[in-house]
Amino acid sequence: MLVEVCANSLESALNAQEAGAGRIELCSELAVGGITPSYGLLRAVREKISIPVHVLVRPRSGDFTFSNVEFEIMKADILLCKELGFQGIVSGVLHADHTLDNERTQELVKCSEGMNFTFHRAFDWVKNPIIVLKQLEEMGVDYLLTSGQKQSAIEGITLLDKLNANSTSCVIMPGSGVKEYNVAVFKDKGFKAVHLSGAQFQKTLDMQPMVSMNSASFLKDDQIAVSSKETIAAVVNKVK
Repeated sequence: MLVEVCANSLESALNAQEAGAGRIELCSELAVGGITPSYGLLRAVREKISIPVHVLVRPRSGDFTFSNVEFEIMKADILLCKELGFQGIVSGVLHADHTLDNERTQELVKCSEGMNFTFHRAFDWVKNPIIVLKQLEEMGVDYLLTSGQKQSAIEGITLLDKLNANSTSCVIMPGSGVKEYNVAVFKDKGFKAVHLSGAQFQKTLDMQPMVSMNSASFLKDDQIAVSSKETIAAVVNKVK
């Protein structure tokens, strides 16, 4: 059974490799479900890690419906990962109504030719998951990362079983809440891969900062933060 570790840093990737993981999904910012890692992290991981690495291509947090500019950035990031020699891409696109954006996802798969392609947990928002699985298989998606449309893969085991039974070419990879005390459930049910971060928090400061740099108001699935021209213009006009 393949154990894929979602690594958010070089240290996490090294720990995963040394612990015997079979593959790494490289990303940044686990708290928002992951975004595309920096060029510097990509280079460092490429130089230090010998097991296969799949790179998350998601330009921002929030939903999975991207603007034309964002989509061009995603394709550029895929080409960069191909140039650097990574083995796979993790990505996907939805329409605003949470249906699969077949055309754009297919374009990402084509852009990733020569690498594996994983459709990520955007799948956990889609309607008609069995139909979407068939659409993904038709376009050549290799892996599907999903919690079975629940908060954890254990809670979503019923749908995960159905997906596994209906899959003919795409490997169904349970993820979210996979732990050492429940991973045997997925192995016993015949899944070929599982996905987890295995993350533990490490204290780095001896004292709490006076002001938090975390902003809970930015953590939204149905909204994205964009700098407002009107707001900035009003400030600029006040000081000119």
